[in-house]
Amino acid sequence: SGLILRPARRGDCVDIARLFLASSDGLAEYIWGPHVGGRGSFITVGTARYAREGVAFSFRNCIIAEYDGRVAGMMHSFPMDEPAEGAAPETDPVLRPYAELEDYGSLYVSGVAVYPDFRSLGIGTRLLEAADGRAQSLARPRVSLICFDDTAPRSVSIAGSVREIDRRPIHPHPTLHFEKGDALLLVRDVDVQSALRQSTGAVATAGNWHAGFH
Repeated sequence: SGLILRPARRGDCVDIARLFLASSDGLAEYIWGPHVGGRGSFITVGTARYAREGVAFSFRNCIIAEYDGRVAGMMHSFPMDEPAEGAAPETDPVLRPYAELEDYGSLYVSGVAVYPDFRSLGIGTRLLEAADGRAQSLARPRVSLICFDDTAPRSVSIAGSVREIDRRPIHPHPTLHFEKGDALLLVRDVDVQSALRQSTGAVATAGNWHAGFH
């Protein structure tokens, strides 16, 4: 009973899709929308997307929070490396701001989400602690993430040395929940050496943080 964190399994992909869909402020709908077609729904597309292996957006890069045996939330992250030489720049005006907000060398937290029934239990904090731990295990000196400036004050209670290093104005679109404002790139330094000693403290408490390309 109580809270446990564990690596995601393929059977968790429906929950991963639901949590991303609920927490992305419309960005997941924008990205997944062209693939819905006859496949049924955003959840169907998202489930298939995260059931893949060998790609960044995979259940393999997710940590699941279970509370009393039920899926309560998830954290998705992957190492952010420079694109391959000659890679084409992002040309989609909606996605370009997020493509420009990349902290190479960091562990990029693409999403942290907790189901409403399980909020105010410290689960977001534990998931973000897990991001610190994963960054340490991968020898990544920073954790990075993106949030909208309108949501950061509500969804994030800063408890550590999180700092903004860049921002871009968002490009409005009917699927997005915000018509104006900026996307913020936030980072937190991680003591890689302490991985041999103990886990670092929480970066923040959160109901939903979201970022990047879902």
